[in-house]
Amino acid sequence: MPEDSKMCTFGPASPYVDLAAEVFSLLSDATRIRIILALRSGELPVGELAERVGKPPTAVSQHLAKLRWGRIVSARQDGTRVFYSLVDEHARQLVTHAVFQAEHVVGDDLPGHHLGERGLPTRAGDTDGSAP
Repeated sequence: MPEDSKMCTFGPASPYVDLAAEVFSLLSDATRIRIILALRSGELPVGELAERVGKPPTAVSQHLAKLRWGRIVSARQDGTRVFYSLVDEHARQLVTHAVFQAEHVVGDDLPGHHLGERGLPTRAGDTDGSAP
């Protein structure tokens, strides 16, 4: 069963609630969100990440250290270069959904993520935009 289709069965008393709040705290920085968006397509070195997010490499390194601490990104050294990648799909999904929510907040129209390839509204499970 794909992770996306699993239902969360944790209740308000779950021991994971406080840790989940820590994850949201780690993701509450725009630069960290940009880093995660940049890493969706695969691993990147600090210099390229810095270019993509428009921040100096030293600042990006500091953010990456926090994301590593939270086990959101991992590092792989190749010679003198360090490459970063997402540990799993969960942070990518959280950031994607947060950006989708933001798209709802700023627009009056149907957000783009609700439109299929043909520019038509989609239904649950409809991926080609053919829904009426």
